[in-house]
Amino acid sequence: MPRNRKKQSAADTWQQNNDQSDDDTWNDNASTYSCHSETQNGDGGHSGSQDGGDDGSSGGNGFEKYEEKLLQAIENASDKSLQTRINAFQTINEVLVHHYIPEFIDDRKVTLMDAVEKSLRRGKGVEQAWAARIIPLLVIQIEALEDIGTLVRVLKPVLLATAQDGASAYDARAKCCAALGLLCFVGVDDLGEVLPLMKTLQSIFTGSYLKGDNSPSNANAEAAALHSAALSAWALLLTLLPPSEVVTLATTGTGIIPSVHNLVGMLQSPHLDVRMVAGEIIALLFELGRHHDDEFLDDQLTDVIEATQKLATDAHKYRAKRDRKVQRATFRDVLHYLEEDVSPEISIKFGRETLLLNSWAIHHQYTCLRNALGFGMNVHLGENLFVREVLQLGAKIDEPERLRKTVKAEQRFLNAAAFKARTISRSKNRDKRSFAIN
Repeated sequence: MPRNRKKQSAADTWQQNNDQSDDDTWNDNASTYSCHSETQNGDGGHSGSQDGGDDGSSGGNGFEKYEEKLLQAIENASDKSLQTRINAFQTINEVLVHHYIPEFIDDRKVTLMDAVEKSLRRGKGVEQAWAARIIPLLVIQIEALEDIGTLVRVLKPVLLATAQDGASAYDARAKCCAALGLLCFVGVDDLGEVLPLMKTLQSIFTGSYLKGDNSPSNANAEAAALHSAALSAWALLLTLLPPSEVVTLATTGTGIIPSVHNLVGMLQSPHLDVRMVAGEIIALLFELGRHHDDEFLDDQLTDVIEATQKLATDAHKYRAKRDRKVQRATFRDVLHYLEEDVSPEISIKFGRETLLLNSWAIHHQYTCLRNALGFGMNVHLGENLFVREVLQLGAKIDEPERLRKTVKAEQRFLNAAAFKARTISRSKNRDKRSFAIN
């Protein structure tokens, strides 16, 4: 969807509130989103503050430092040496994660796009994976609509080819699926292009469906990671569809939206990532469908609730303790939504602002952006116009207000230091007077 149109999930206009019980403990009742969000935001805020500090305190020097580093990495991305190219993509990824620099990228987007395309076409394994990781960061940084359209035309075919290539490494294919989802989420507005891509992604994660004898899939951990990435990218594109379209596709058996039976079957996967994403997608599918039809898939709801309830109370000892806690917390949220039609609410604080995630659609959009931006999420929440538009944060805080906040903080630090020094000095004098009297 082009950037000149406000990016919204199909469910954004139906916001719901959820009063959570204070009696539940954090470990047992924290949702997956809240756990990940707090971790990422905590780390992201730390990394962002360091980078932001370089820009603010050093002026041009901080900018020139990573500008020169990025320029060299872009040049090295076309080097003959495989390791040099991989190192270059890693550096580019690091800089684009921690800095929002659309003007700088605009002058070098063609060179960078060309290097990424060549590595995807000719590279193997690790090189393809790192090249694919650059694409979501690149599309998030670029602001011009025509440039985003060029990215889609040039990179979508090669991403599709790599994602479907059974001879490519699982990790590279997974990164290509994630890049495809975000690239088309940003740059494609025509359902005629979105729906075939969703069908292609579904053909990848069918490997985690139940087998013919209704036994769980025996996909290994690497294949399961690919299936999870493809399902997550598919769900991101699902949030672009209007509720009426979701109901039509789900009830007419077009093959674009998997059956509830197949999604519930994925809940039996031996791999946590597949179970978690499948559970969240089930909640997302019901949320979108219920906005158009209150009785959407009600005839299958009993089976879905039963399967979800088992995972919400799972106590199998052969699973890691942390995995059990995360799984139970997430599926309790899913079960609560399926039974009572109440979505979980999570507030994420960054700087002086707060982001509210109050629907499964906005949850998933945030998760996909966070997976692409990693520790730099806080930086982009505050500065990136596209990220703020997707998550409905409005216009960013103006610089004078940020500057006033910085000045006040510095003044507090100075006052605190002066108070400490004055206290130490007076304490010494009091000790001397006391000794003299005695």
